[in-house]
Amino acid sequence: MTDVSNSHLLLKRVINIKVIVTPLWKEEMQQQLQAQINQLDQQLQQLDIEGQRAIAAIQKQSLQPPGPQTLQQIDNIQLQVNQKKSEFLEQKNQMLQNLQQVQLLELDQEVNQGQMESFFRVERGDNLISKIQVEIVLRDGVVEDIRGDV
Repeated sequence: MTDVSNSHLLLKRVINIKVIVTPLWKEEMQQQLQAQINQLDQQLQQLDIEGQRAIAAIQKQSLQPPGPQTLQQIDNIQLQVNQKKSEFLEQKNQMLQNLQQVQLLELDQEVNQGQMESFFRVERGDNLISKIQVEIVLRDGVVEDIRGDV
């Protein structure tokens, strides 16, 4: 909070960004989500390869048959790989759900897209609640409406 003078203040607020669902927006969102899903698939493959390489390197350097310490190292690597895999699969599942939700949205429906911060001036007698409750509505990236007490 910055005190500008005795008669008004400059405050920061969060503005909600909404978008109107259009064919272009749906297409862009589906492409973004599909790209993220593809990237997660690549990361999963890379994780498998790196895990196999690490295990192979340990096996190569150890005695045959491998001792308990070597087996513990291999188990630890496998555990780390499985934990990371689980995280990636959870993210992928969320992306797939988001993709399905985008496909089901109706045209001209408003959906939340995110938030941004802005500064605003408040003076004695202003309704603070109405000054805080501001949202911007976009249609294909263009501001269509600004709602609230700017």
